[in-house]
Amino acid sequence: MFRKRSTDDGDELLARLGSLTAQARERAEQQRSQVELAIALQRGMLPRDLPSRPGLHLAVRYAPANQGLNVGGDWYDAFAMPDGKIGLTIGDVQGHNIEAAAFMGQVRAALRALASVTSEPGELLARTNDLLLTLGSDLFATCTFLRLDPVTGVLESARAGHIPFVWATADGKSGVVHDMGGPPLGIQPGMDYRVTRHRLSTGGVFVLLTDGVVEGPSLHVEDGLAQVVRLAGIAAVAGLKVHALAAAVIKGADHVGHDDDAAVLVVGHDGPNTPPPPAQPRVIRP
Repeated sequence: MFRKRSTDDGDELLARLGSLTAQARERAEQQRSQVELAIALQRGMLPRDLPSRPGLHLAVRYAPANQGLNVGGDWYDAFAMPDGKIGLTIGDVQGHNIEAAAFMGQVRAALRALASVTSEPGELLARTNDLLLTLGSDLFATCTFLRLDPVTGVLESARAGHIPFVWATADGKSGVVHDMGGPPLGIQPGMDYRVTRHRLSTGGVFVLLTDGVVEGPSLHVEDGLAQVVRLAGIAAVAGLKVHALAAAVIKGADHVGHDDDAAVLVVGHDGPNTPPPPAQPRVIRP
């Protein structure tokens, strides 16, 4: 004979299911709140305004992680330094949570603060690295820092474990900057970061980005960089605005299958800001 399940057993089962559902809903709400807080923290720490100088053109694009509950720590920044140069930085914090977003803010703040002490890119990264280590965090960050002279177009760069940036000139040349980078920030004290010197020519561009733009399950990083090189080359030859190039580069992030943030910073320059030659006196003959 089959034993008839009592009404009490059914009520107990329904109560347990209700309790589990409530717990799952509560955890989901907590996770969603953490993601919303991390996103707000990210956006609040990104610069609202970019520096403006005659002949200098800057454009940025940022796309947050778009899968699941991932929230990365990508950032970009551009600011005027005491010596009149422009500081440009882009980077990526290891991790995808609110701690990564907070650590991103600490890195960005450290770079800005220490830039008032030294603007030399290699020394700036070294000092930032040592400062971050004193915070006792288990996180680390990759970063590229550039110092640009907006008058001459001379640009000096140093990399801390970050993906290389792309260049293009108005005469049809383009490529990836192959320089000697150092280790990420926040791993080991006393690191050196070699500085590489470039010149941003008239109509040329530099494209700084994070790996979420060019690397993912659907695309290898070398292929992704090659796509950005091609876009930058076309934009420089055609004389496109830096905003159009930044939009085209970030759009490519949709096709890499990434679950990470994606950030792009494009730098363009009209050439040396040299005064026109003095007017020559004209002799009027009778």
